[in-house]
Amino acid sequence: MSEKKEPGLEELFGQMEEILEKMEEKDISLEDSFTLYEKGMKKLKQCNAKIDEVEKKMLVISSQGTLEEFE
Repeated sequence: MSEKKEPGLEELFGQMEEILEKMEEKDISLEDSFTLYEKGMKKLKQCNAKIDEVEKKMLVISSQGTLEEFE
């Protein structure tokens, strides 16, 4: 079985840019606009989840030289 790899932030941003470009087309239907909006919102939620994950992993070095979670 092949594992489906989750897209990285750069890939998600690229997908969101493509969605925005499609939404800006002058001949797009209202229904297609709503479909693209929904897809874009899902991508945005994925981006937020990835950013939250990275923030939790970030560590800072305190003045005493110990590692502490980034707040």
